[in-house]
Amino acid sequence: MSRTKHTAAKKPRRKPSAAAAASPATASPHTRSVTAKKTGGPATPTPGKSKRPHRFRAGTRALQEIRKYQKTSNLLVPAASFIREVRAISYRFAPDINRWQAEALVAIQEAAEDYLIQLFGDAMLCAIHAKRVTLKGYSVGKATWWDGPTLVRYCIIT
Repeated sequence: MSRTKHTAAKKPRRKPSAAAAASPATASPHTRSVTAKKTGGPATPTPGKSKRPHRFRAGTRALQEIRKYQKTSNLLVPAASFIREVRAISYRFAPDINRWQAEALVAIQEAAEDYLIQLFGDAMLCAIHAKRVTLKGYSVGKATWWDGPTLVRYCIIT
């Protein structure tokens, strides 16, 4: 059986009603769809196609957040909750110490956040070395076990 070229069937045109004929916006099919789009009115939706919400590719949002937090110089942990934890821990070890200078609390918070950032960076190096992109608990354990130069030497040698 030979292949033949088929032509598309033309759709019959509808005759405009009397009310629609009086309106200049509905004079031709082209202007009708344009005015429906401009006014935000109900345009004829195409069947089977729905507008999906915008989604970033995997990892894009994380990289945006990394760039955002690298540009800022403010602290990441909320100050009130951090101060509450410092006071609770200090009360456990020395109940007679209950007053702290504000500068001392800020210095402790900056040191703690710096340590955590370095710890998570080393843990990510361990995860990448293990050919993973997910940070797991034992990666953090290895990062605490090794110090910085040993970790770098281990990752380069092995």
